[in-house]
Amino acid sequence: MALPGQATVPASPDAADAKQAQAFSTYLSARFAAGEHDLHQAAAYYGRSLADDPSNPSLLALSFFYASTAGDMDAAGKYAQKVVTADPDDRAARLALAVIDLKQKDYAGARENLAQSAKGPFTLLTLSLLDAWAAAGQHDAAAVENDLTTLRAQKGAENLAAFHSALLHEFLGDTKMAAADYLKAMAGTTVTPRVLEAYGRFLERTGRREEAAALYHAHASNQGLAAVTKPGLARIAGSEKPASLVRSAQDGVAEALFGIAASLSGEQSADVSILYLRMAIYLRPDLNLAHILLADRFETLGKFDQAIAIYQAIPQSSPYYRMAAVQAALDQQRSGQNNAAIASLKKLVAANADDVEGWTALGDTYRAGEKYADAVSAYDHAVAVLGTPQRKDWTLFYARAMAKEKLGRLDESEADIQTGLKLSADQPELLNYLGYSWVDRGRRIPEALTMLEKARTLRPYDGYIVDSVGWAYFKLGRYQEAARTLEAAVLLVPGDPTINDHFGDALWRAGRKLEARFQWNHALTFSDDDTDKATIARKLKSGLAKLPV
Repeated sequence: MALPGQATVPASPDAADAKQAQAFSTYLSARFAAGEHDLHQAAAYYGRSLADDPSNPSLLALSFFYASTAGDMDAAGKYAQKVVTADPDDRAARLALAVIDLKQKDYAGARENLAQSAKGPFTLLTLSLLDAWAAAGQHDAAAVENDLTTLRAQKGAENLAAFHSALLHEFLGDTKMAAADYLKAMAGTTVTPRVLEAYGRFLERTGRREEAAALYHAHASNQGLAAVTKPGLARIAGSEKPASLVRSAQDGVAEALFGIAASLSGEQSADVSILYLRMAIYLRPDLNLAHILLADRFETLGKFDQAIAIYQAIPQSSPYYRMAAVQAALDQQRSGQNNAAIASLKKLVAANADDVEGWTALGDTYRAGEKYADAVSAYDHAVAVLGTPQRKDWTLFYARAMAKEKLGRLDESEADIQTGLKLSADQPELLNYLGYSWVDRGRRIPEALTMLEKARTLRPYDGYIVDSVGWAYFKLGRYQEAARTLEAAVLLVPGDPTINDHFGDALWRAGRKLEARFQWNHALTFSDDDTDKATIARKLKSGLAKLPV
């Protein structure tokens, strides 16, 4: 025991080893959480790792990134200050600090952080957008125009530049320039909900209600824009004057960050998209579309529980509530919570019997649970309230066809596929489904082969379509072509029992009997509940029956 006044005894080697082991364990936990896209856990573990090794720049950068993507902007700001101390022009850290300044209405501080950021093609787009809105917060119209000039020079950003130019000019009170810019934004290839809503609100606010009504009516048939057109027409009918889409410079920056995040699609850029969305929501918590896009990004990463929680937090007062509720139910179905999904969707369609998306989602959920009769009934409701089917509605008839096929209602299934093809003649899924069903039933095989070859041209690396083409060759007695084509299908989709079975049949007829048995063995090895194991076993024993002369 240490006597009073004696020097502190150094930690034992065992204690030091234990501390080092704990630090390593924490780091491994952080890496695992990051690999699983568990952002909150990754942020927590990297923060602990940084506390164990505070001078490690890699841990500092990771702690900052995961605090940001987890939505903890207070922690992200503290990390960002340390990052720029070591690396003054770090892009992400400067962006985070600028966003925090904007939240506090420190427009000069935000612009200073943006000015110190490293520049690059994509970064320049972000910096010019955010600086323009910070300058607008200072009512510095000349600086706004300089930033817009830089923004317009970015290739591929024409629509984004036109939209934000309109928002900025409206915010600064220049309605003439705003009107011209909105028309440019509306002339883009696809009208987005945000552009439509901003322009519609602008027309309503500037006394052009008839033009606004005409605008909403022109897009009323597009279900993807219903969350904008229906409230807009309701406001006009009630003589209500809406607020501007952007009420402050903070709203404008949130809109910019949301737009950039929306352009970053796919799993590769999901984490970066989440970073921008977290910042947008930090600046404007009521930006419901940003919440919905955030949930979509978690879906991309397979984090359905997180997506469900975000969707379910969308308030019923939001025009996007029903969309979010449908998506939440679909994510429940994807994560194996079929009964919960069905219950949620039943409530939705009970509240609004004309909800095409709700009925379709209910049908999809029943079909995923192999309740095919219930699925057909839900799809029937969707078709009944659909009105005149549009090109995009082919998926509804395709879904109902698959459910009917499972019930043995083959002629009705074929009729739905034919309806889908009338709506959209070049859909590989429809061509393959109908062509294969004809081939498998021994009907109209030459015509089916033409359809299947068209499908293969449209989607050459789809192994299931290639299998259908090979099976059609087999049914026509073109065994050498069938064997070559089915070999390609096996390479594209290894381990599918049906394709291996088909390949075995083609090899047998082509005279390659040893290889045929090898493929039938594979078919049995990979067999599932839908595999006719008894038939394959007979073929392994006796081969295929001789063809009649």
